[in-house]
Amino acid sequence: MAFASPPPSSTSSVAGAGKERYTDYPVAMGVLTTIFFMWGFLTCLNDILIPHLKAIFELNYAQAMLVQFTFFGAYFLMSLPAGRVVAHLGYKKGIVTGLAIAGVGAVGFWPAAGMHSYPAFLGALFVLATGITVLQVAANAYVALLGPEKTSSSRLTLAQALNSFGTFLAPKLGGLLILSAVIKTADQVAQLPAAEQIAYRAHEAQIVQGPYIGLAVVLFLLAIFVWLFRLPSLAENTEQADTSHHTLLDALRHPHVLFGVLGIFFYVGGEVSIGSFLVNYLSSPDIGNMTEQAAANYVAYYWGGAMVGRFIGSALLAKLQPRKLLAIFAAINMLLVITTMLTKGQLAVYSVVSIGLFNSIMFPTIFSLGIERMGPLTGKASSLLIMAIVGGAIVPYVQGLFADRIGVQHAFFLPLLCYAYIVFYGLRGSRIKSDTPVAATY
Repeated sequence: MAFASPPPSSTSSVAGAGKERYTDYPVAMGVLTTIFFMWGFLTCLNDILIPHLKAIFELNYAQAMLVQFTFFGAYFLMSLPAGRVVAHLGYKKGIVTGLAIAGVGAVGFWPAAGMHSYPAFLGALFVLATGITVLQVAANAYVALLGPEKTSSSRLTLAQALNSFGTFLAPKLGGLLILSAVIKTADQVAQLPAAEQIAYRAHEAQIVQGPYIGLAVVLFLLAIFVWLFRLPSLAENTEQADTSHHTLLDALRHPHVLFGVLGIFFYVGGEVSIGSFLVNYLSSPDIGNMTEQAAANYVAYYWGGAMVGRFIGSALLAKLQPRKLLAIFAAINMLLVITTMLTKGQLAVYSVVSIGLFNSIMFPTIFSLGIERMGPLTGKASSLLIMAIVGGAIVPYVQGLFADRIGVQHAFFLPLLCYAYIVFYGLRGSRIKSDTPVAATY
């Protein structure tokens, strides 16, 4: 399972990359935060797409969660190829490639909507997610390495804050552009004259086509901008510097990497599950009793809380131990999940939305702890952690199966278990016993 490794960089190039790292990285961070913003926006737009597709295709919860299953499943299937792409091209060209692929996926929404085909939507989502997978493999590791190791959690959390700004805006704009229209049932459409049926289907298609074509244009322009911009290469920390031909199994032999992979799996699974069900959950009569468009605003608050928490968390992580803060935030989320499961009305609404605030530091902290002191194995560990984002495919789908049987509210026991694991990872699973660099053991 080893990645193909290009020829190692020369000593001089490595030294040059190290010099660039400390002179140019603030500007590079500014460029990278734009990338984080875009994939956050695209990922969170799924939370708005799910209730729209659920209505127009008359899907049950499990079928609707195929949106997330397809999107996050791409992380698992395409992470290894993405790792090879980044290993071969380097971080900068890898980021450009990821943006271009994501742009092609966004364009795919035009024919999918025109054909009124749910499988075609899923196909376009898979391509879009493939591009984001390449971005994740390249950009997360790049930001973590773009400066001193002791502040990598703080730096990655700051970048993730801009990612959360994208997730905050997506539900608001998506709610206005996608959920504002009243969706007719299949029986209501069948009662319309043939000409009106055609016009209605065309209108449904246009609701989705416009936003995603706009996103495609932005992605292509951003790819051109990054291509023209000068970024530090950091070649000494890529696969290009790995002359020992390490494998993924070599990285997994380190407990903090293995537990970190599970940590990302459960964190993303829990976070995405909650976000995916929020519109339907909050609009139910005994919880929020609101319209889907109004519920979309609360989805924005859920993701906006993560944004605020990441700005605060970035400062806290620079002063406090990341492991302890991670465990504390996960424990608070366990209490919030229990609260929303046992209550109704506004208390249930506010408790579930507040979870976003304490989700804030989890992904960047787990990720940075998972690649800590991995040296030339950083790329392997990074790819494994990105593969673990498949939790966003599996956990929401399983929760959808439970929601169809025991109701949405009771199905939140699944995210509760996810946060319980993160408490363990913060307290025990992330610790490295040796004080020597991990890669040196090889």
